Formats: sequence, C-alpha cells, structure tokens
Amino acid sequence: MSTVKIALAQKSGALIHVRSGDMVVEALRQMRDNRVRSVLVIDDDVLVGIVTQGDCAIKVLLPGLDAKQTPVGQVMTRNPVTIKPDDRLEGCMAMMSARGFRHLPVLDAGKVVGVISIGDVVKNIIRDLEHNVDDLMGYIMTDSPGG
Repeated sequence: MSTVKIALAQKSGALIHVRSGDMVVEALRQMRDNRVRSVLVIDDDVLVGIVTQGDCAIKVLLPGLDAKQTPVGQVMTRNPVTIKPDDRLEGCMAMMSARGFRHLPVLDAGKVVGVISIGDVVKNIIRDLEHNVDDLMGYIMTDSPGG
C-alpha cells in the first residue's frame, strides 16, 4: 500500500503557509487563492501550527473579531500532530478518522515537506484498490484454469 511520500509526489504546487504574526485575513486569502481548506503556520522554518477555515469561522467570525486585526497565532492549532514521509496512508486515514483531522503536516527530519489531506489519502487508497482489481482481473482472465 501507499506511503505519504507517494501521495505527496502526486500533489502539485508549493507549500502554502503563513506566519503566526500574519493576520487571519491573509490565511483566508491563501486558502481562497490556492483552493485549500487549511494552511500551515511556519515561523523561521519551524512548524508552529495549522489554521483551518473552521478555525477562522469559529474563533474569529462567531465571536465578532476582525480578521484584518486578528493574528493567526491567536486562532491556530498549536503543535499539530505530524506524520513522516514513510508513514503508511492506511495509518494516516485511521488517525484522521479517529481524531477528526482533515489535514496532517508532513515532516522529514524536522523540516516541513508538505501536508496531506483526507482527500489525498482517499484518492491514493482508491488508486491502489483499482490497481489491485486490475491485477486480479488480469489473473482471472489469463492465468486461471480455462482462461
């Protein structure tokens, strides 16, 4: 089965991130412009958090705060759970499901190398299952008795 490294290789584009001192409106712009639902928060090349659309809605909009005057550091999830490139996608999916995560930052030797979404995990697992079905069909059609 697939690893996080394989899933990251399927993705395109640069790492999308903001700084903890940036205003929430900047994080929202990054999400809109890049069509993503979260951005990593990186200060001095160190992952310090993650901020999602939900964070912005629940922690900024509902209390009536101004996204142009609220720093990301005030609403982000600090010290997010991370994964490594060699981790198996099945394990990531189980963790995401059990803990209610939709995004997992990927660290390699302490350096941020990407982020995996639940959508990325599902796409890769489906692709692997399709390959398995194709292999089985090939076996049935050519290698089975009478085939």
